[in-house]
Amino acid sequence: MWSVLLKKIKESMVSVLPVVAIVFVLNLTPLTNFTTNETVTFLISAVFLIIGIGLFNMGADMAMTPMGAHIGSGLTKLKSIFILLSVCFAMGILITVAEPDLSVLAGQVSDIISSTSLILTIGVGVGLFLVFAILKIIFRRPISSILMFFYMMLFALTSLLIIKGNESLIPLAFDSGGVTTGPITVPFIMALGVGIASAIGGKNSGENSFGLIALCSVGPMLAVLLLGTTTTGSLTFTPEYEMDNAFISIIHKLIDTSGEVGLALGLIVVFFVVLQLVCLKLPKKKLIQIAIGIAYTFVGLVIFLSAVSIGFMPIGYKLGCALAKNPVILIIFGFIVGMVVVLAEPAVHVLNKQVEEITEGTVSRHSMMIALSIGVGASIGLSTLRIVFGFSLLYYLIPGYLISLGLSLFVPGLYTAIAFDSGGVASGPLTSSFILPFAVGACVAVNSGASAVLTDAFGIVAMVAMAPLITIQLLGFRAIITKKIRDKIATNRILNADDEQIIDFM
Repeated sequence: MWSVLLKKIKESMVSVLPVVAIVFVLNLTPLTNFTTNETVTFLISAVFLIIGIGLFNMGADMAMTPMGAHIGSGLTKLKSIFILLSVCFAMGILITVAEPDLSVLAGQVSDIISSTSLILTIGVGVGLFLVFAILKIIFRRPISSILMFFYMMLFALTSLLIIKGNESLIPLAFDSGGVTTGPITVPFIMALGVGIASAIGGKNSGENSFGLIALCSVGPMLAVLLLGTTTTGSLTFTPEYEMDNAFISIIHKLIDTSGEVGLALGLIVVFFVVLQLVCLKLPKKKLIQIAIGIAYTFVGLVIFLSAVSIGFMPIGYKLGCALAKNPVILIIFGFIVGMVVVLAEPAVHVLNKQVEEITEGTVSRHSMMIALSIGVGASIGLSTLRIVFGFSLLYYLIPGYLISLGLSLFVPGLYTAIAFDSGGVASGPLTSSFILPFAVGACVAVNSGASAVLTDAFGIVAMVAMAPLITIQLLGFRAIITKKIRDKIATNRILNADDEQIIDFM
């Protein structure tokens, strides 16, 4: 076990060190000027981040993924659609309500929308769309047509918000889809889909197991847009990213985060224990392994979320303020940091592993990571361009989603499901805690204040979530073209073969 944990920590070092290296290289230039306290705090946070990701990935392998798979298959074996859908609906609400990233987002807009109302609305949205995702698996419906329908609804509601004069809510609504599918939700829901799809079977069980994260990301966006149609007034946002003493901050943050993570994991454990008593009946050895995995997951997430909040949010904000003085450098940095920051998202590694296993190596972890890195880098680079020139987020989202939905008509459903799942996974806690403060800092510097933060800086999480939709599907499109070319070459070789070399056995 220790050798496996050491391997996980080494993998997390490879993920985190590029981000740390970029920040320290910039600190050596005249572009930025971090204080000694900021540098030390960031370094300590980076060490904690590496340990946290390693422990989380270990726990996800030992507990979160097996629990989700067992719950999915166990509920399916009860042969009651009503029980299956009811439990999934309740699970979607409770897990979402306890997601730490969502609480942070809700607190930032509490002046205009009650935090409780926003969280519960998003929770209902996730629960409802988790039900839709389960129905998709049961009735084996293609993900592309379902997504096309709901995204048409999204943009219809967006138009209604523009008519009502609540445009400032649009970036928040689209960001909520990425924030909701956090590090606790993603591994569990993905494994839940695998468990249900494998229990139901069918020739497309691999394809059917994906798409749950995609649909669960749509739910919060629709929910917030609907909430926006009943909201009046203008949103305000005051950036607060001060860095305190490293040791004191870490202790306080660890205590606060422990409660949030404990609540989220506790809800999943309660569901699992109830099902274990009712129908799963797993052996004691398996339960001990899952219990140890839950402990790893808990400690890893607490350390990870505390580290990004203490060290990465203030540094991200200060970098944005500093680099915004040179728009060209701001855009270049946005692209580069986007390419490497996705490597440090814990749930991305869980997704890549499951994709490689389900596709039996057809889509490798390496190709997935390259496609995600390029996509996220491009999305953050384009987002910084929008901050500089101050145009609407819809200039990106409308053509971006039209391209991604159009590609879904030409690529296999498996690639479409993986792509839309990747969007929810890529926009994880590090994106919210480092990239979003970076965008806020740049926006404050460009606009000489915080007046345009909610319209110009917010929306960057939505951009990160949208980019993989295009890049992963292009990966699938390339695979199709490559296969057709190879088949054509093989056919031509047969047709052009010398007849004299053909042996007649008749």
